Amino acid sequence: MKTKLICILLLLTTVLQARELSWRWWPTGIRDSIAAGNDTLRYEGHVHMVASSGRFAPFWLQNNVHGDISSSPYSGNLSAAIYKDAQHPERWWDYDFAVQATMRLQSRVANSPFDFQRRVATGYLNLAYAHVRLFLFDFTIGIKPMIYETSDTLLSSGSLIFSGNTHPLPRITIGIDHYVPFPGCYGYFELKGGLTHAWAADNVYMKGSYMHHKFAAVRFGGRLPVNFSYEFHHAAQWGGFNLIYGDIGSGWSDFLHVLMAQGGGVMRNDQTNAQGNHVGSQQLMLTGKGKGWEVNVYWQNFFEDNFAFIGLGQNRADGLWGISMKQTRWSFIQGFTYEFLNTTDQSGPWHDRDGLCYAGNDLYYQNSVFANGWNTYYRSMGTPFITSPLYNADGTLHTLNSRVRVHHAGVRGDIFGYQYRLMVSHARNYGNDNTSRLLLSTNTAWLIEVYKHVEQAWGLDFGIKLAGDAGSQWGNTFGAQITVSKRGIICKW
Repeated sequence: MKTKLICILLLLTTVLQARELSWRWWPTGIRDSIAAGNDTLRYEGHVHMVASSGRFAPFWLQNNVHGDISSSPYSGNLSAAIYKDAQHPERWWDYDFAVQATMRLQSRVANSPFDFQRRVATGYLNLAYAHVRLFLFDFTIGIKPMIYETSDTLLSSGSLIFSGNTHPLPRITIGIDHYVPFPGCYGYFELKGGLTHAWAADNVYMKGSYMHHKFAAVRFGGRLPVNFSYEFHHAAQWGGFNLIYGDIGSGWSDFLHVLMAQGGGVMRNDQTNAQGNHVGSQQLMLTGKGKGWEVNVYWQNFFEDNFAFIGLGQNRADGLWGISMKQTRWSFIQGFTYEFLNTTDQSGPWHDRDGLCYAGNDLYYQNSVFANGWNTYYRSMGTPFITSPLYNADGTLHTLNSRVRVHHAGVRGDIFGYQYRLMVSHARNYGNDNTSRLLLSTNTAWLIEVYKHVEQAWGLDFGIKLAGDAGSQWGNTFGAQITVSKRGIICKW
């Protein structure tokens, strides 16, 4: 009886505190009339220089950086950008845009079967987009990364669908990018979601193909000290012309089949299952927060067959489990993240056997029609630990290592103006043969990064990254990256 009474009192106290914090019917944060604020046009310039041993640059120098650092052991980038941030969340409308151009010089990768690793010079746009928010709704067009956020993107190993591991694709997105309160729930129930149509740009096995992505998420708790959220993501590669199969369907009816994950198109496999190469992911997150601190515990899964709620599908043993802690009271350690990744189950070892269909042997990131799989620009669009095709010695663009177990940890902070980041990951790789438990290779990747703003040196930012690999996957490597950056304001209006 005493325990029940204490629980009731704690619940009432929490509700009353929450009522004092926010008791508005629809707390959107948007006001009817506000004073006009300044918009700012900014510029950035970066010089990156990389030198390393081994055939490839170390893992954490070149992965999860939007393809901006070459896989070659020696490379240098010169990039310039102009951008305007969205600066008025309280206004009924807001906008932002960015353009970033990069020129790269790199060494040739010895005996590489890939043309891009044999080029000395190249140039590209990693950003070229415009975004407009009208009330609560967002519209984006152009080249901009799609990142499925976990908790701390600076320390996370990356999500299972979109991790920022490769060059972004040109796209159009319509939706609600960030959590907004649902009317009538006083801010304690929030949602977001969106729909994206993107154009594949590498055109290796397929010509003129597309990518579809939609997501929906809900969050409960608002300003309460504990929040709970659920996210669902569905993506698919579809359409275009295949050199073997011909035109596989790129019309409106084909798009509707992809949107609803229904069978269609001209391929028998697509008609029997679903048109295109479909992948999906879900995430559960529990958040505890207080004044100056936040802790997130999350579980993310991956599926390529029929949808089942997270934890109920055949491949429930696979996923990304993590804990992230952030705080602002003590600058020396501002964030810590630990993650465990497992993709060795893949719904069991058998897809079909003895006339029975087990729907296993999923072979993540692979597809018979879209032979390059869930990769673009030779890199995985999801977690970089499912090995990107750029590492393939045989010249194929297939995913040759999709069964991995990884422990990953990172910490970041600021020590007397020196911003630092430390990460270490240990990966055990089992290849693609889901009937075998043979350990094929291991790799321990580490990173030490330090940045410092020096006002006396023309306001430049100086950074250095030291990274290395140890193990049988790529051998023992060591490398360094030096960065010099300049940021400033062009004008205000």
